[in-house]
Amino acid sequence: MDQTQELTKALAELRRITGITLEISSSEGEDADHVLSQIRCLCTAYKEKYNKTDFLYGLMTGGIPAYDIHERAVRLHIEPEEQRVLFLLETRNMDETVGEILKNLFPARTKAYLVPISDQMTAVLRPLRPEETSQDSRHIARTIVDTLNAEALVQVQVSYSFVTESLSDLPAAFREAALALKVGKLFYSEQTVFPYNELGIGRLIYQLPVPLCENFLKEIFGPDIPDAFDEETLGTVNRFFQNNLNIAETSRQLHMHRNTLIYRLEQIEKRTGLDIRLFEDAMTFKIAIMVLNYLQTERNP
Repeated sequence: MDQTQELTKALAELRRITGITLEISSSEGEDADHVLSQIRCLCTAYKEKYNKTDFLYGLMTGGIPAYDIHERAVRLHIEPEEQRVLFLLETRNMDETVGEILKNLFPARTKAYLVPISDQMTAVLRPLRPEETSQDSRHIARTIVDTLNAEALVQVQVSYSFVTESLSDLPAAFREAALALKVGKLFYSEQTVFPYNELGIGRLIYQLPVPLCENFLKEIFGPDIPDAFDEETLGTVNRFFQNNLNIAETSRQLHMHRNTLIYRLEQIEKRTGLDIRLFEDAMTFKIAIMVLNYLQTERNP
């Protein structure tokens, strides 16, 4: 390919990725080489700065002004007006294996975008198909968790947002999904999927001021607020709550003698003054544990 053809090709590439048309007067020798080199550098710099991943990351985190969204999306061949759901995945290490599995789950032909957020977190922006509803998002999140667990042997937690109508909704969707992930990990650590609209009382507690939480705990436990309960105790209590305060079913599932379970519950009563075999005390204890977890997170970010 001669120099003129290379220059024409470079100008066409510049126009394709930026929408900018340049006209270059005839150049020869070193001048032509210099012009060609500059155009190629400009194309490379533009791709690095304005690729789809960087654009979507900037949009999620508030780095793209609203007036610039539509034009930049069109330049990057991203449909500005389309229903999508944002999924946030977090695991200890987003390595290459995890990335390849996600690419297989969400291939480019599906118009889903994988956007790295950190070494532990990745976002998946996935279009909603015509026959799907927001309820299908739970199944997709569950599929992500199960697939990564089976194929990469990693534990992952996934949250997801409301259905966005356009890219301008993406910053709010990211905030909702990020909040769901934080609240879910803090208050519902036994779960792996956290819908944005099923955070329950965890959302309320997460937004409470610390002094108010401390006063609440003092009312329940007195001046000596416990730092934490051991995992064995919490595991027993959580299973007891999951079984609607049914002692027989809880002891069966835990492979524990009924009297042993009762003894543990009585020890909690001695320590806290709450008999969690009673609904009202059980509810108070549940909320108190959630508030304790929240305070620990606030004090040890």
